[in-house]
Amino acid sequence: MSNFQRWLVVFAGALMGCVAVGTMFSLAVFLDPMSLETGWSRAGISSAMTLNFLVMGVAGIAWGTASDRFGPGIVVLIGSLLLGLALVLASRATSLLAFQLTYGILVGLAASAFFAPVTAAVTGWFTTHRSLAVSLVSAGMGMAPMTISPFARWLITAYDWRFAMLAIGIGTWVVLLPATLLLRRPPAAPAPALAGAPAGESGGMPMREVLRSPQFWILGLTFFACCAAHSGPIFHMVSYAIVCGVSPMAAVSIYSVEGLAGLGGRILLGVGADRLGVKPVLVAGLLVQAIVIAAYSVVGQLEQFYLLAMIFGAAYGGVMPLYAVLAHDYFGQKNLGAVLGAATMLSSVGMALGPWIGGWIFDTFQNYAWLFIGSSIVGLGAVAIALAFPPLPRRRFQPA
Repeated sequence: MSNFQRWLVVFAGALMGCVAVGTMFSLAVFLDPMSLETGWSRAGISSAMTLNFLVMGVAGIAWGTASDRFGPGIVVLIGSLLLGLALVLASRATSLLAFQLTYGILVGLAASAFFAPVTAAVTGWFTTHRSLAVSLVSAGMGMAPMTISPFARWLITAYDWRFAMLAIGIGTWVVLLPATLLLRRPPAAPAPALAGAPAGESGGMPMREVLRSPQFWILGLTFFACCAAHSGPIFHMVSYAIVCGVSPMAAVSIYSVEGLAGLGGRILLGVGADRLGVKPVLVAGLLVQAIVIAAYSVVGQLEQFYLLAMIFGAAYGGVMPLYAVLAHDYFGQKNLGAVLGAATMLSSVGMALGPWIGGWIFDTFQNYAWLFIGSSIVGLGAVAIALAFPPLPRRRFQPA
């Protein structure tokens, strides 16, 4: 495959990530109008997002394994069909339970078909600039708050939340189905010429050994704590800003600023990881994330929200693709889809906690202060775990 075609795979992955993540996280924009129209509690609606992440965690392993075996194309095709169907059905839900089951289970099942297969495919196509390539795919996911969420807000204002969700579901099919044709399986990794080379330079480590290794559990637990720290603040940011007196459309723009900053953060940290190493860049990004989350608890003006959103978006957006690069470097390409699926399962549990806990905190205390304080403490825990990453194995030449 030519260099242009490799970057075309990156483009396709970024586009699919944008739509898949954008449709799922657009629930944050639907939260207020749905609660006002239906009388459903914020915690009840937010629990659909919790279900999303729990289902993603379980399904991610299966999708990643299927991608390793059959290729990423068929996996993302099935995911695209399911994602549109889930949104169409959720828009017709007449009870909170029906909405939780359709949006929570089907959207989570569909969205999990994208992350591990797409990321594994992209890492396999690049030997140089790998961190940058994966970061650009992740940048597509970061585009979601600047595209899907404002579009959803406009549709809700012009029509209602049901029409908006239906339109986004149909639009998902229109955009994703052609994009799946561009995603191709990477070439097989060459046999290693050096004894003791890192797994990323050879075919890959068997899955049984991966799950027994301390590297995997440090990776997975860091991923878990990182996502547990930022999921609640991300999901409830729009509602929090509205509570602070910011208008609904301006509140959505805060969400968009985070996404825009995430694009720069992904590229900046991706280039930094290629030059300085993944671990120090990851630790620095996690530390900044924890500090900014705590700072959100004391802001109230739109300008303050914008300033923190730029830093927060760059931090959490920049660290997310680095987990995939570490997984490739430690465990190789052969079973990378399954490895990422297993790591995503742990991260999804962390992502599942934030939306529900944030909704419960607001319903109980009528404010979000404890959400940001608790999330910051969890973020510092992620920093502590990441410091335990062992160094990558060095190459050892075979004796003549």
